[in-house]
Amino acid sequence: MSSLFQVNQPQAPLAERLRPSTLDEVVGQSHLLAENKPLRLAFQSGNLPSMILWGPPGVGKTTLARLIANTANAEFVALSAVLSGIKDIRDAIELAEHNLQQSSRKTILFVDEVHRFNKGQQDAFLPFVESGLITFIGATTENPSFEVNSALLSRAQVFVLNSLSEPELAELLERARLLVAESITLNDAATEQILSYADGDARRLLNFVEGLFNAANAANVTSIDETFLQTCMSAKLRRFDKGGEAFYDQISALHKSVRGSNPDAALYWFLRMLDGGADPLYLARRIVRMAFEDIGIADPRAQTMALEAYQIYERLGSPEGELALSNAVIYCAVAAKSNAAYNAYNQAKAFVAADKSRPVPLHLRNAPTKLMKALDYGKEYRYAHNEPDAYAAGEQYFPDDMTPPQFYVPTPRGLEGKISEKLARLKMLDQNAVKQKTKK
Repeated sequence: MSSLFQVNQPQAPLAERLRPSTLDEVVGQSHLLAENKPLRLAFQSGNLPSMILWGPPGVGKTTLARLIANTANAEFVALSAVLSGIKDIRDAIELAEHNLQQSSRKTILFVDEVHRFNKGQQDAFLPFVESGLITFIGATTENPSFEVNSALLSRAQVFVLNSLSEPELAELLERARLLVAESITLNDAATEQILSYADGDARRLLNFVEGLFNAANAANVTSIDETFLQTCMSAKLRRFDKGGEAFYDQISALHKSVRGSNPDAALYWFLRMLDGGADPLYLARRIVRMAFEDIGIADPRAQTMALEAYQIYERLGSPEGELALSNAVIYCAVAAKSNAAYNAYNQAKAFVAADKSRPVPLHLRNAPTKLMKALDYGKEYRYAHNEPDAYAAGEQYFPDDMTPPQFYVPTPRGLEGKISEKLARLKMLDQNAVKQKTKK
């Protein structure tokens, strides 16, 4: 008979029960863990360096850190940068010193989400990494080049972990089924949807199928098909961190697809970002940027269309406004491309920043008063509309002591092709005017 005071121990989540206990049980990361690959060689040597494990969620960063500690027969101390502060770091260091003094046992200090520690907190690890008191392992979903202090980064080896492939996820799914629901089967269509839903994240997969198998057992379902799956599946969301690496990777892919004149790829990345929860107004601003940066004067209609799509979204919202944005994405992708105006802007900006302050030539100055006219402000200015072809050939518009630079070099594409022809003709008129002036 059970005691009234007996406490039933809660069962660990499926993801914890399936956590590998040996390196050979790890699913994925074969580029690091296969024979003669860098992380396996580090395991086998027993001489483990401090390291940064960089990869998306659910790819095994914490698991690998625990396996490293087991292999090295070291004390494993885990901190979360989300919950921990300087006091927790000090406590961990004191524990490492105690372990070394009492049992000569080294300590592996694992810091999850290390990018969330500020510079001072990251610096606190440096002397103890250098002295060898701790082997530091940081896990991050963000690019360590930007989020980890260079001093700490230089003392750690970076290992990049990849999202799990669908075959790897399928292997993990089968392990889970055999462990908790051996009598339940899944048809191919349901399996495919589950793997797609997991989106390369093992933890997401296991958390979902744990609920799925529990629901199937409760409903006495022995074969899971698409219909039953939909009753258990919430809205499908791609992996997408609005402030993280995936966000900037995807906006980069969208911009480069537009620049590369591939409307299908541009539309794919645009909708991937919407599907992942990106702010449509942020995307609208980026589309306007693309129109000015990569299309420019080759097709000014792209700028107008991008701005109109932005305004349409502001007025209509979703989903109607998203269609306007998608039209702008497609138009920008197929439009003639030129970065000539963008380059001209950057070159002129750099030139002005480096150059001295030069006075405006007298003939270009405004002369609203008699005194200014007496000082020759505006004298000998040639009003272009009174000149042949509305062009004052040979007129100087730069400062008098300055050799005229050329910032804008139009391309032969789109409207810029005609602009290039016009500028060439005007340059010829200028040269002829200078020749005439020299003869006089």
